[in-house]
Amino acid sequence: MRKPISFPKQVGTASRQAHADFPPEAIYEREAGRSGFFGPATHFHHTHAPTGWSSWEGPLRPRAFNFHQMQELNTASPWMAPHLLHNAHCKFRIWHVSEPMKKLARNSDGDDLLFIHEGGGEFFCDYGHLTLRDGDYLVIPRSTNWRLEPSSAMQIVMIETTNGSYQLPDKGLVGNHAIFDPACLDVPEINQAFKDQYSNDSWQVEVKRHGEVSVITFPYNPLDVVGWHGDLAPVRVNWRDFRPLMSHRYHLPPSAHTTFVAERFVVCTFVPRPIESDPGASKVPFYHNNDDYDEVLFYHAGDFFSRDNIAKGSVTFHPAGFTHGPHPKAFQAGLEYKKKFTDEVALMLDTRDALSVGEAALAVENPDYVNSWQEKK
Repeated sequence: MRKPISFPKQVGTASRQAHADFPPEAIYEREAGRSGFFGPATHFHHTHAPTGWSSWEGPLRPRAFNFHQMQELNTASPWMAPHLLHNAHCKFRIWHVSEPMKKLARNSDGDDLLFIHEGGGEFFCDYGHLTLRDGDYLVIPRSTNWRLEPSSAMQIVMIETTNGSYQLPDKGLVGNHAIFDPACLDVPEINQAFKDQYSNDSWQVEVKRHGEVSVITFPYNPLDVVGWHGDLAPVRVNWRDFRPLMSHRYHLPPSAHTTFVAERFVVCTFVPRPIESDPGASKVPFYHNNDDYDEVLFYHAGDFFSRDNIAKGSVTFHPAGFTHGPHPKAFQAGLEYKKKFTDEVALMLDTRDALSVGEAALAVENPDYVNSWQEKK
C-alpha cells in the first residue's frame, strides 16, 4: 500500500478554493500537480502570468501543427498513415481516406480509437456494419478485421493503445449515466448492408504486428459472420451525445471530461457548455504545470476559447516540463466574462510517457507558436 505525502497548508495570501476568488493583487493562479489532475496539487497566486516568457531556447517547448496541410497523405491503408506523435504505449496518427479500402485492416499491436474529424462512410468488420459520421468515436478491439467505404472524403484521428485496451473512466459520485449514458454506445449490426458484402472474391488482410505489416490472402471475404454473442465488440459514440459535467461556481479540471482510459494515457473531450457564472470563479482553463503527462489537443470544431488563431484540424503539443495556460487575450476576456457559452469541440490526449514527434508532424509545425503567449504591443 502507498499514499502520497499530504499536508494541506496555506502560506501567505491565497484563496480558500482552487480556481475561484483570487487575491486582487495576484490574479494569476498556477496549479502544480501530480498524476495529471488526479493527484496531490498546490495552487500558487502570481502577480505576473506564468506564461509571460520573453524568449525560449532549447528543445523543450510548446508546439503546434497544422495537420490540414497533410492532405497529400491520402491512402487506402491506415497502416500507411505516419506516426505523428508516439511512444511505446501510444501512436497518434491522422489518416486521410477517400476511396473504399481494397484490403481489410487488422491491428495485432493494440486497440485503435478512431475519431471522425471530417466526412463519413460505412464501416464493416467481423462484428457487422456501422455508419460513421463526423464527430464519431469508434473503438476497434485488437485483432478485429475491418474496412471503410467513405461516402465523402474522411479525415480521421487514430490513437493506438499499443499492447493495451480502451476502457471507460470510473464516474464515481456522479454515477454510470453521467457524461454519456452507456445506452449511447452503438455496436455493429449484421444487417442487410453487411450481408450484401458477402462474397467469394479474393480478399487480403493487412495485419500489423510489432509495427510491421504482413498480408494474408483469402479466396473469399473473411467478413462472413452470420451471428455472434459476447461482450467484446467495436463501439461507437458521438460527441453530440455528451452532456458535460459543469459547475457555475467552479472551473472543473480536464479530468472531468475524460472519455476513454488506456493503460498509460487518457483521452478527454471538450464539448460546448455554459461558462461559469459565479463572479469569483475562473472563466478559462487555469495555468498549470505539465509535470507527469504530455498533453496533446486536437481542435475539431468551433472557437477554442483559451487559444488565439487556432484553426480546426490543428494540434497543439505541450510536453511535460513547463507551465502553460490561456493566451493573454483569452485570459482578459475571461476576466471580463465576455462569453457566456463555449462553442468548442476538442479532443485531448494526455500520456504518462514522453511523446516523440514524427517527421511528418515536423513538416507542418508552426515554429512561432512558442511566442504566442507574448503580449502584443
